[in-house]
Amino acid sequence: MNDYRAPGDEQVSGWAIGGITFAACVLTLVGAFEVIGGLAAIIDDEFFVNVRNYSFDVDTSAWGWIHLVLGILLVITGFGLFGRAAWAGITAIFLASLSAVANFFFIPYYPAWSILVIALNVWVIWSITRPGAVRT
Repeated sequence: MNDYRAPGDEQVSGWAIGGITFAACVLTLVGAFEVIGGLAAIIDDEFFVNVRNYSFDVDTSAWGWIHLVLGILLVITGFGLFGRAAWAGITAIFLASLSAVANFFFIPYYPAWSILVIALNVWVIWSITRPGAVRT
């Protein structure tokens, strides 16, 4: 019996496949949430409560555009994760981190929602960084 495997031909565990599928689903869902939140902020400036005396005071429409663009990129990357593409894994970690930071700054506008999205982004990053989750 020959135990030699060619590089890139390693056996991937079912747990790793399940983790990356989970990450792809949640990342796509977070992206959809970001798109919906972004559209809500762009369409109706009064939807989110404007916060006074906040260090990072940005117009609600600007936040809407940030969330909309980030959401579209997250959805595209989520679909890339379904194919287990290496670019999608690296991009997903970067975009999930960026989404978590953007939602951190958005906490004064919509606190519970922002904290939930941050937690989902952290969960996605954890799932992607499991051994064997993404091809390199």
